[in-house]
Amino acid sequence: MRLIPDDNDSLVLVTCSGISNTGKLTSQVAAVLVQREPDLFEGHLHAKQSTHDMENVINGGKVLVLDGCKDHCAAKKLKSMCITPHIHIIATAEGIEKNGMADPRFDEIEILVAAVRKAVRK
Repeated sequence: MRLIPDDNDSLVLVTCSGISNTGKLTSQVAAVLVQREPDLFEGHLHAKQSTHDMENVINGGKVLVLDGCKDHCAAKKLKSMCITPHIHIIATAEGIEKNGMADPRFDEIEILVAAVRKAVRK
């Protein structure tokens, strides 16, 4: 099944900037999604990117935020830009444990990929 936003608006994926396992996980999930669903996302941004660069890519499109934990790095960055995400997914809310600098596991990647796909289908 191919996932497509409800209308013709672009969907931009914004991931957190953390270096913990959940922060690294969000970036890896973004890479997997861009590979598996190349027509789904207009772009992928990290919260550590400049607001100018982010505004240029988002450009009024829909935003899906994928944060690693309750710190909400990506959502906070967008809030500072007066942008509210259309979809906000948090890895720890999906049952992923934040455990320091460990590398993300394959099963954790698949859990978050499934959560994004489910949220986009709604």
